[in-house]
Parts: sequence; structure tokens; C-alpha cells
Amino acid sequence: MYSSGWPAGAAEPQHGRGRELAQALGSVHGAPSQLASLSLAHCSSLKPRPELEHQASGTKDPCPEPQGPSLLMLRALQELDLTACSKLTDASLAKVLQFPQLRQLSLSLLPELTDKGLVAVAGGCPSLEHLALSHCSRVSDKGWAQAASSWPRLQHLNLSSCSQLTEQTLDTIGQACRQLRVLDVAMCPGINMAAIRRFQAQLPQVSCVQSRFVGGADLTLTL
Repeated sequence: MYSSGWPAGAAEPQHGRGRELAQALGSVHGAPSQLASLSLAHCSSLKPRPELEHQASGTKDPCPEPQGPSLLMLRALQELDLTACSKLTDASLAKVLQFPQLRQLSLSLLPELTDKGLVAVAGGCPSLEHLALSHCSRVSDKGWAQAASSWPRLQHLNLSSCSQLTEQTLDTIGQACRQLRVLDVAMCPGINMAAIRRFQAQLPQVSCVQSRFVGGADLTLTL
């Protein structure tokens, strides 16, 4: 796993990980493309590249020239953590997250992530087995209705504190993600315990459903 070298829990300079990632990607020609695991969690300096935002806007003006390193160089990536990279948008995620081999992804605490971004990520990363979307409050049932069928291999899914989700998303996941083993829907106000029990009846192989404070209950169901 690539890491910034900062001690766990220590205050990190705002641009620390951005600089070190640039050095890692640019240090040896050809070497970065073999990187399999990368964590950029809480990297506040990570932001969309101008040319990617320009492409997404559909304008006809000349596109800015690419500058500096890009995640697009990491074609063999299998694990990526973008937790709390708050400047990332739907447009940037759609352009950058094109990793057919990616198996583990965290997009938790991304305030700009919407249904549009979720669907784009599903198309670009179809091999996901672990996905974390905790506290993504703009993702709704509509997004999952379009994205779930792209993730038949999904085994671990964290949707805690996704305030727009309802039992409709549970139904969608139950139909599309038949290999799911662990689900976290804690603190999702639109999902109640009756819906969770129906979900477990639909997917009996699910061994654990985290459901703290769902419908007023504080409960973890483990089979």
C-alpha cells in the first residue's frame, strides 16, 4: 500500500500526500504503472485536473494540456482509497476511475459525489469486491438502480450514513449483488429493520448486516 508516511492520527500538512504522490508517479519511468494499492485518504490537495473538468463540460474551447502525474497512469491498480478527498467531483471521478482490475475502493466522505458519479464509477470499475460509500449523502436509490448491475462481484458494501437511501436500494442490491457477504447500512434513516430482514431472507449468505440506529434500533445482525 502506498502511504504518505505520516503517523496515524497525526496532523498532516495540506499538500503532503499530493507532493509525495507526484514524486512516486514521476520518479521511475514505467514503475508506477505496476502499483497495485494506493491510499490517498484525507488528501485535501487532491483535486480534478483542469483538462478532465474541461472534457466533462463539453465546451469547444481548446483543452488545457495535461500537467503533472495522474491516477490514470496506474493501470494495474487493485485497491484505492479516496476517503474524504473533498474536492473530487462526479466529472473527475468519471474520467479518472477507469480501472477494470480494481477490487477495493473507498469513496466515503465525498460531499460532491452524486448518482451521476456513482453510475460512472460502476462503469469504469466493474470488478469491485469491496466498496465504501459512507456519508455520501447525495447518492440515492436512483443511482443504485443504475449502478448495481455493474457490480455482480461485490462482497463487502458500506453505505452507512447515506441519508437518501431507502429499502428500494436494498431490493436493488439483493437482486444484482448475489455474492454480497457484509453490508453496513448503519444510520440510514430511510431503511428500517423490516426491510433489512427482508433483505437477509433474499440473500441468506450475507453473514453480517450492520444496522446501528436504523429505524431507532441499535442492532448488528450476525448469522
